[in-house]
Formats: sequence, structure tokens, C-alpha cells
Amino acid sequence: MLLVILMALVIPIWMAKFNLHNIPTAVAEIIVGIVLGVSGFNWVDTSNSQLSFLSNLGVIILIFLSGMEIEFDLFKKKQDSQINPVKIALLSFLGIAAFSIFLGWILSILGLFKDMLLASIIFMTVALGVVIATLKEKEILSKSIGQSILLTAVLGEVVPLLGLTIYASIHGGDAEKLWLIILLFVAAIVLLIRFKRPYLWFNKITKQTTQIDIRLAFFLIFVLVSIAEKVGAENILGAFLAGMVMKLLEPSEATKDKLTSIGYGFFIPFFFIMTGAKLNLKSLFTNQSALLLLPILVLAFFVSKVPAVLTYLKYFTKRNALAGGLLTATTITIVLPTLQVARKLNAISKTQSDAFTLAAIITCIAGPIIFNSLFKLAPEDKIKEKVLIYGANVFSVAVAQELHDKRYSVEMITDDQEAYNTYKSRVKSLKYCNNVLAINEFNYDIVASSGSDDERNYEFAKKAKQAGVSRVIVRQKQPEANRIAELTQLDIEVFNGYSARTSAMRALIESPAFYEILTDSDNILYDVKIRNHRYAGHQLMDLSFIDKITVSRIKRDGEWLAPHGTTVLEVGDEIVYTGKVEDADMIRELLTKEN
Repeated sequence: MLLVILMALVIPIWMAKFNLHNIPTAVAEIIVGIVLGVSGFNWVDTSNSQLSFLSNLGVIILIFLSGMEIEFDLFKKKQDSQINPVKIALLSFLGIAAFSIFLGWILSILGLFKDMLLASIIFMTVALGVVIATLKEKEILSKSIGQSILLTAVLGEVVPLLGLTIYASIHGGDAEKLWLIILLFVAAIVLLIRFKRPYLWFNKITKQTTQIDIRLAFFLIFVLVSIAEKVGAENILGAFLAGMVMKLLEPSEATKDKLTSIGYGFFIPFFFIMTGAKLNLKSLFTNQSALLLLPILVLAFFVSKVPAVLTYLKYFTKRNALAGGLLTATTITIVLPTLQVARKLNAISKTQSDAFTLAAIITCIAGPIIFNSLFKLAPEDKIKEKVLIYGANVFSVAVAQELHDKRYSVEMITDDQEAYNTYKSRVKSLKYCNNVLAINEFNYDIVASSGSDDERNYEFAKKAKQAGVSRVIVRQKQPEANRIAELTQLDIEVFNGYSARTSAMRALIESPAFYEILTDSDNILYDVKIRNHRYAGHQLMDLSFIDKITVSRIKRDGEWLAPHGTTVLEVGDEIVYTGKVEDADMIRELLTKEN
């Protein structure tokens, strides 16, 4: 156990030291496990009950965390996006399932593997844990392509799980008990309803010495895992449902971080290292029939995921579609319990089981490495916020040209033909639209209505807000009190040139340094919303870059806080700071990076 814990510590250190960024940590842990286990030095006792328990608990927590990664908002219809990750994942997995059944039939025809159903279940599996670990390290889990790959992997874990449960029940003579699986889903729903309201209260009464949120998480895990085993389902199906229940309880970012730390920091490495340690390559390589089967199985695992590549090609770049499809070929989590069930039912030999296991491990090594080598963020993924500016004039054109092109993708539209002819050579993204109020789709993060006519700006701003744009800014030259109140009620920000100039002059008189901040080209003032979970739960004074910026205010839940060194940051905090342009840009990139 000490050796496994030591390896869990040094593996990421070695990878960082030798810049092995293309290899996921999980894959490195499997390889080290092979070296330490029965295939290598045999320093790890694979029959040790304590190690087996920690390994089993590791895979349960891994699948639990996988369930927590599902973004249920994706299942709501989005009118402002052409990319629907749910649709992409469904199409991808339907193709994968069809290809898997075909490959299982081919193997049975050739006499290489007789059980077509079992082979089909194995080929359609996806290693959700490895996929999530790879996407997390690439920091694309929240992006469209990341969610598409994730949901494909979810289907590649849940559907084979259900298939394995049905297969085991039928071949084990317990087909009449299949209906009991419904009890597992009923239990998950009951737990969700029972703890939905109390969970908010738990957050208020939890203390450092109680950690009620973490206790609840482990309670959910063990309840649903226990029920899963009692009704004849696989325990990892219960763990996955527990993760979904926990996600629907809407835990805080701090809770998610604590659970992730417990899982990836201690339990999950046991699963990956012990998976490699249990693999017996020596007996496998002495069996010619197994060696013949091995390359066929590896090829089948990759060929079965071709439909995912073809589906991704319709929505993403060729390079990223190929990378994403090959990543879904990774499989290990479901393969191991599937083979274990098959061995108990005498549906597969020890040699065939080892061949399938090694083939799965090869996909876990090759898939993520190829993905990390091929995948590159598309320009639209690098840009955090899309901005639409209505109205082309001296003021709006100047604003568009000064917005940071690394942070914003700016488009401009105008319904003034003369203004369009004047500014089209200066603004590449400027488009002419005869009737801007006829626009119904607003696929933007920020809309600024800054035309020459107050009434037109007002109508366009309301149209954008009704379409679901999170931030809408409207320019009003001569705003009425009633209109300002109405816009404020609609959560639309009002800009008035006269008020802005008056406020700037007053601030200049009262605070001479204000002028320097406005005109300083070396330093910059930023207002940034924290999205990076890595900085949640950390005190300001503990940030590695705190000496490079001056934090003036922090906005949380609509209230401004006076920052102190001991102020603990949370995801969603709006932080106002100043600093050198280069440093401020770098820090903004770190704080807003979604993961």
C-alpha cells in the first residue's frame, strides 16, 4: 500500500519534470502498475484484500465523479446555438452501437469469439473516467466539443452497464429479477427529492469538523451502490446514479473541489495502478491464439468508434473530430467488470479475458496520447465572449477597435446605409441589415445597442434581452427617468455620455490618480469574473500572482466586498484589479479559464 501511494505521488511529478503532457496521468498509472505487478517486478501483491478494496472504491468514486460532470442544462433546447452536444452524442453512440454489433457478429463468424452479444457490449464501451481525466487536463470539458465527447462517453458507459446487467441476469438464470433494477432508479429519485431542500440548509450549518456535504456524497454513493448489488445490477451503475443525484442537488464549487480532491488525490490512483498490476502479460505472450486475437481486438475497439468521428466531422474541424473519435475508443472501466462477469458465467476463457484486458489498456494508452497530439482549440473556443455592437458611428467604431481581440469576438451591424459605406473599410466585421428589429437569434454573450437613435437603441436592446443575451448595454443620449427604471428592471445596463463625462470629471477632481488610470498605456484596469475552479477556496494572499496586481473590489452575490489578504475567493466572484498590461492579461486568462 505504501508503494502504491508513493507511486501515486511521484508519477505526476515525473510527468511534469520530463514534460510528458500528452500522456494522461491515468494512463501513466496503468503503465506503472504493469511494471510493479505480476507482469513486472511483482512488488505489488494483487491478492491483497486491502488493495483490492481501495481499488474497487477508487473505481466507484471515479464513476461517481463522472456522473457529477454531466451538464443537465445541455438537455434543454438551445435556440442560440447550432451545436447541440446531446444530439451529437446520441447520433455518435447509435452508430457506435451498430458498428459494435456488426464487429461482434464478424468475430463469431470467424470463430475468434463465439459470444456475439458479449463482444458487442465490450466494443461499445467507453472509459468515461479516462475520457474525463483527459478532457480535464486539456481544459475543454465545458466547451461544445468537450461536452459532446463527454456525453458520448456517458452513453458508452451507461448503455453497456445496462446491457451487462441484462446479459448477466439472463445467462445467470435470474432473468425474472430484471425488473428489480427499476428499484435502483426509484431509489435515486427518492434520494434526490428527499435531500433537495435540506441540502441548502446543510450548506448553512456545515463546519470544518463536520463537512456535511461530503458526508452526504458518500452516503449517496453507498446507498445506491448497495441497492445496485442487491438488485443484481453492477455497483458502478449505482455510483453513476449517485453522481447524477449529487449534481442535481447543485453543490457549491467548494464541495465539487473537495470531492475531486478526495477522489483523484487518493482513491482513484489505486484503481488505475492496480488495473495494470493485475494484468499478466507473461502468460498472455506465451499463448499464440491470444496474441493473434490481440491486434484484432485493438483494431475492433478503434473501428467501432468510426461513427463518432464521422458525426463530429459535421460540427468540428477535421483534426478535432478525429482526435475526439479516437479518444472515445479508450475503454477499461466497464471492460473489467464485464470480463469478470463473463468469467463467472464461463462465457470466456482466461486467455481471452487477458487479451481483451490488454487490448483495452492499449486503447487507454494510445487514445489519449493521440488526442493530446492532434487536438487544437478552434478560434471560436479560444475566444471567451462574443460581442455584437449595433450602430456604426465614431463612438461605437472606436470601442470596437479597442476591445481586446484575444478576449472578444466583435461583430457590428447597422441599418444606416450611409454609416455602413463610411465605416465598412475600417471595421471588417461590419454588416448592413435593413431591419435590425427583425433579428430573432442572438448567439452572443454581450450586445451593445449604440446607434444614433435612442428609440431604436431601446427597442433593439429589449429584443436582445428577450432572446436570452446575458449582458445587454444600451446607449441613451437623453434618457427619461421612467425608461431608465424600466431598463434597470429588465437588467439592461444604460450608458449615457453626459453622465459618464460628469462622473469622470468629478472623479478626476476628487482623485487625481483616476486620470492616470484612464490614460496609462502601461497599466490596465480589469473587471473579471472568476470561472477557474482552481482558485476557488484560496485566500487572496495565497495567490502566486497577487504581487503583480492591486485588487480594489470584489463583487459577490450583488454586493461589493472590501478585499483583504484573508478574503477567500469563490467561482462567480467579480474581481476588479489593476496591473501591468502583460501581467493583467495573463492573470485574466488564468482566472477566466473554464475547467
